[in-house]
Amino acid sequence: MRLEKITAKALENLNHDRYLLSIAVAKRVEQLSAGAEPVIDIDKKKHKFTDIALMEIAQNKLDLTEITKKK
Repeated sequence: MRLEKITAKALENLNHDRYLLSIAVAKRVEQLSAGAEPVIDIDKKKHKFTDIALMEIAQNKLDLTEITKKK
């Protein structure tokens, strides 16, 4: 799937809130760079962490309740 479609699906999962998407991706990239394993079947040595994070969000594989709850 093309990155544009993955991003669109990830945005859809976060109610089209680009700010929340950027926060979610940033936090997940931080986790991946610290050694966390992807929750999707992908080789993290062959893909950028940002792409992996977007794919995980697009496939609803992450619990984003802490990020998405309103304060």
